Amino acid sequence: MSKVTLSLTSILEAIEKIENYTKEFSTADDFYHDEKSFDATMMQFVVIGEMISKLDESFKKEHSNIPWQKIKGFRNIVAHNYFGIDADEIWDIIKNRIKPLKSEIEDLISTF
Repeated sequence: MSKVTLSLTSILEAIEKIENYTKEFSTADDFYHDEKSFDATMMQFVVIGEMISKLDESFKKEHSNIPWQKIKGFRNIVAHNYFGIDADEIWDIIKNRIKPLKSEIEDLISTF
């Protein structure tokens, strides 16, 4: 398995864990107050950012339809400003941005 495929697969696995950890919650508040699920989900956002940093810049430029830098920047917020995280913002990302990212990563993996 190539370095790119390994990184993309790790991103996909992290997304699937986020989906699994959050599926039982119906509101940001419920999710935020379940410490284990919230913490586990935040760790998966860190994993996604770490895997993005392992991708070559040329690969990211070639697939610029994915906002790599923005996603990696979000990882930095999670890692360095953990106690300042807005649960509603996280919830919005989980509910509205994870599925499209998952589809794009799956499409990329299918090309290898």
